[in-house]
Amino acid sequence: MLQTITLGRVEIRPAERLLLVDGAAAPLGARAFDVLLALVERRDRVVSKNELLDLAWPGLVVEENNLSVQISALRKVLGAAAIATVTGRGYRLALAGAAVPAATLPAVGQAGSASPERVVRRLAAVVQADVVGWSRWVARDAVAAIQAWRSTRTELIEPSVAPAGGRLIELTPERMLLEFASVVDALAWCLGLQRRLADRRAADARSPLRLRIGLCVDDVIVDDGKLVGDGVNLAAEIHQIAGHDEVLTTQTVRDFASHKLAARFEPLGERVMKHTLQPVMLFRVEAQADADADDNLTPRPHQHWGRLPSIAVLPLQADGPALDPYFGDGLTEQVIATLSLNRALFVIAHSSTLRYRAHDGDPAEIAAELGVRYLLTGTVRRAGAQLRISVNLVHAIANRVIWQERYDGSAEDVFGFQDQIAASIAAAIDPQLEDAEIARIQHHPTSNFTAYDCVLRGLSGMYQFGSPAFDAAGEMLRRAVELDPGYAQAHAHLAWWYSLQIVEVRGAIDDALSQQAYQHAMRAVQLDPRDAWALSVAGHLLALLKKNLQQALEFFDQALAINPSCAAAWARSATTLAYLGRADESMERAHNAMRLSPFDRHNFSFFTTCGNASLVAGRPAEAVAWLGKALRLNPHYNAARRLQVAALVLSGELTEARELAAEFLDAAPGFTVAEFGRWYPLQPPHLETLLDALRRAGLPP
Repeated sequence: MLQTITLGRVEIRPAERLLLVDGAAAPLGARAFDVLLALVERRDRVVSKNELLDLAWPGLVVEENNLSVQISALRKVLGAAAIATVTGRGYRLALAGAAVPAATLPAVGQAGSASPERVVRRLAAVVQADVVGWSRWVARDAVAAIQAWRSTRTELIEPSVAPAGGRLIELTPERMLLEFASVVDALAWCLGLQRRLADRRAADARSPLRLRIGLCVDDVIVDDGKLVGDGVNLAAEIHQIAGHDEVLTTQTVRDFASHKLAARFEPLGERVMKHTLQPVMLFRVEAQADADADDNLTPRPHQHWGRLPSIAVLPLQADGPALDPYFGDGLTEQVIATLSLNRALFVIAHSSTLRYRAHDGDPAEIAAELGVRYLLTGTVRRAGAQLRISVNLVHAIANRVIWQERYDGSAEDVFGFQDQIAASIAAAIDPQLEDAEIARIQHHPTSNFTAYDCVLRGLSGMYQFGSPAFDAAGEMLRRAVELDPGYAQAHAHLAWWYSLQIVEVRGAIDDALSQQAYQHAMRAVQLDPRDAWALSVAGHLLALLKKNLQQALEFFDQALAINPSCAAAWARSATTLAYLGRADESMERAHNAMRLSPFDRHNFSFFTTCGNASLVAGRPAEAVAWLGKALRLNPHYNAARRLQVAALVLSGELTEARELAAEFLDAAPGFTVAEFGRWYPLQPPHLETLLDALRRAGLPP
């Protein structure tokens, strides 16, 4: 609370809620005093009408004319010129002595010597933000919401802006608009604010306020003191894309700040902005913790991956009409799997490179989207039993081919080609990066080319649930196992197909199918105990079907020791950790998977795991946000829908939960809470909390 303030002939005593004019007490209503106090506390800037409404009528929806009435009352007491109207922006206190010395104002607030008639344009860093779920929070618990916002505004936001070189333009829970002269200062302020909010939530669970923040650098227009233009529009769109606790920004901000701040930029791909219809590359930014000060033993390899040479293997293009696309995709995946064994390289997962199957863009742009330095491109031609593979290794930033090769031979030689390509890439990037493991593991998955072809065909329909393509995928994988019973990857893929058939198609545990899935998973590990993907499948099925969570973690740890670039192992181990109630570790591992595969077509499953971890941690509002992301990517993903029903109940959104529960039952009419609780491997006490929430949503007991 401000101490007594004297502004010319006016004295304001906030603690006593008293206004003195020329030494005499002036009659003033409570709302008018609140408006005056808000203007006094922000006398260095224009205060928008929305902000004044929020400050004087917190948590209430009132008409703008209520504010006009209070402004008129203040002018009658203080004088007509005491409060200036700034057209299109709001009001500013104009009492004698109210102006803040120019030296204390941020430079970005200065319009220079331009005439009042001239529109002033400049390049600026613009920040927009809002409180996640504000309207629902106010409807649920207005008192708690208002108290949390007030303390955040007065203790964390307002005191920190000017020291960071910023200028507040609007500050309400539903719209925060700030301008900074420095991109680095703006990003540091955004990350610092999110960190302080996280610290506050950790210290007091009753303060669950969360922000989503967007930051960009662009041209802005200062028109009669009002900030408008592309920069404001772009920042608004970016912040609406952001999730809870996130800071999203653009390639330009990354270019300016990446080498000046200890921050990690996670590429999210291009989004077409509505106001310009132009694509903009977006990044999620997180503060980089000091490794020396970090005593958390949770594995965080993503914090070190940025130091490694990074590469993406783009899908090999069919050279000629005779080759089915599945063959090029499958061969690409095998090259990635072999290359990932090199611990000195950071390799983007296959799922994130599939979107470039018909790539004809600028290599530098593709590399920027994926956050890598090198790209491997190439073609594959198959004519009967003959195979030709041509590959180019491109230094994307320099736009320079640093190595190229052509491989000719029989299709039976495809496995040797994979090994040669992977080893040659490592040597071409840096001769010192040769990893003995690649040289040692000259491992052919099968000697039967027809079995290999069946696996590739099966993978092409693996995730088309409930369709003939999904059924055909199972037939192809069973055929591969029949052709070569010693083919470990065929067993692993077939086990995974059975697990999808159980959980996504049938929605319930089937003992016969479960046994098939488990047997094939274990057989794959027996045949090839150094296949990280097979180990990750076995670990997942141990957790899901056998509820043997500790042994599952041992399988995951073994997989990651063999291949730390295996996104599947990170993601599936995150799910098991969530089952165990180890929420923070689960989040970290899911983050690792998303960094390895930023454009994974199955990101909805990663987000679902994060939602499960949030529920386990007792943060249902956070779970709603994660699961909402998952369902936006895949509205029919039942695993996410089940958890979202519970998260909404636990967040107090019972009506919405029941609506979603009804949608879920339409897709899974045989669902019962009891049967789900029988097989779902979530551990007590979290399981009972989940089941109780599902019952409260109206799902059949």
